[in-house]
Amino acid sequence: MLEHGGRLRNAAQRYGIPLEDWLDLSTGLAPTPWAIPHVPLSAWARLPETNDGLEQAAAHYYGAPNVLPVAGSQAVIQALPTLRPTGRVGVLSPCYAEHERAWTRAGHSVTPMRLDDVDAALDTLDVLVLVNPNNPTGHLFKPEQLLRWHASLARRGGWLVVDEAFMDLFPAYSLAPETRLPGLIVLRSFGKFFGLAGIRLGFAAAEKKLLDQLEDILGPWAVSGPARAVARGILLDVSGHERQRTALTAAGLRLADLLTAHGLAPNGGCGLFQWLARADAGAIHEFLARRAILTRFFPAIPGIRFGLSGDEAEWERLAQALQEYKDSL
Repeated sequence: MLEHGGRLRNAAQRYGIPLEDWLDLSTGLAPTPWAIPHVPLSAWARLPETNDGLEQAAAHYYGAPNVLPVAGSQAVIQALPTLRPTGRVGVLSPCYAEHERAWTRAGHSVTPMRLDDVDAALDTLDVLVLVNPNNPTGHLFKPEQLLRWHASLARRGGWLVVDEAFMDLFPAYSLAPETRLPGLIVLRSFGKFFGLAGIRLGFAAAEKKLLDQLEDILGPWAVSGPARAVARGILLDVSGHERQRTALTAAGLRLADLLTAHGLAPNGGCGLFQWLARADAGAIHEFLARRAILTRFFPAIPGIRFGLSGDEAEWERLAQALQEYKDSL
């Protein structure tokens, strides 16, 4: 399996530090989970049904004409490559590594590419995959640029796949409202913005025909009844969404300022995380891990991604560790 953030038990074992002593900044999740709405007993006792209002709530929240709830966007990442004949796929890198892996495993010819390479290579591709805002760099693509790329691909029956796992902070940049267009597929993650990764829920937005194909592959009851009930209530909490955006945006700026104050100015970020690409990224990651602070290290770049701290004690702990690293240089 590929490495991902959040493997806290592995870190505890590797460094010999008890699990409860760790501060996990490796995942890019909202640090405080959303309050769980009431879940009726029937959601636990009966098989899930699709006429419970979840699809309508999600379509309104994302502004999409059609949505398909799935057991995490990872399920769609793995299924999408099976819906096309093998072809030429560009994956805008660096990005969430499961995209490249899924298309490669399905037999497609996959080319990782940089932003500056896309325009020249677009006519050679059947599919272009990207993450917006990018994970881990935080780069935010303008809708006009992505729709131009989509139009070029769609003229030849191609696809633009946009993973918007961190888009909740920037709803005006989402392409979900445009997904009635053939060949435009948008993936959304529920767990990150709402701090509920354990619910394993995501949504795909695309043409109804393609969503029907996805649903057929993923099978019935892909999302549990309790997950549907929880998500429906949260997606309808409009005033809560605005409060969450305000709080997370402020926390992201606080993290950027904290890193900068300790000589670690971020190269990018998107509110839920900050990104540093620098030669000593591995040393920073290791230094913090030995103090039971887990970050996400990307050795190939090299770079390090910091998620958000929660309470004041966690912020103070991170600040102290960063000062110790600065003093050690």
